[in-house]
Amino acid sequence: MKTEQLEKLNEIFQGELKQSERWLEYWKDFSEPSTWQFWVVLAMFLFPLICVILFIDRKKMLHLGFYGYSVHVFFTYSDLIGTHNAYWIYPYKLSPYFPSSLTLDASFVPVAYMLLYQYTLDKKKNYYIWFGGMCLTFAYIFKPLLLGLGLFHFRGKENFFLLFLGYLLVALIAKWITDFFLLLMKSNKFSLYEGKKEV
Repeated sequence: MKTEQLEKLNEIFQGELKQSERWLEYWKDFSEPSTWQFWVVLAMFLFPLICVILFIDRKKMLHLGFYGYSVHVFFTYSDLIGTHNAYWIYPYKLSPYFPSSLTLDASFVPVAYMLLYQYTLDKKKNYYIWFGGMCLTFAYIFKPLLLGLGLFHFRGKENFFLLFLGYLLVALIAKWITDFFLLLMKSNKFSLYEGKKEV
């Protein structure tokens, strides 16, 4: 590596270290367990996980789990894009060491999507219509509620339509990826894998 490149990398590294220190200091002052916000965020993390254990269809667990994991991954990416570009910020976190909102990215949104997806499969409902409704609800009811409670904050002008598009894009990508892998599972076409044949 060139000296100039190493210097730039070191500058970025030092900036990230400083930002981590700032988050830790902020969390200790405003977001740790003595605040009511911490407990609301914790409940929003734990309650959906309990719901998924109680209400998920065990026969479709891998199918729904794969879908939910896809939602988690792509929702985390969309949240990171929003926070890194300073469109929005989550003032309260479970831990200062996790990026963005662990509560929404890893629990609340994936579980809500999984359970609605399960409902559309079980009741043979139109996925796109039902998820269009859920995305509208998340963007125009749930996020304004978080905003009112101070658990979510726009840096500049409020843009709920951008949030709606993010929720919708995640719903589409997760569905299409899940459908693609289900299709691959049912077919040996284009596969170069020659595993052990079943006896």
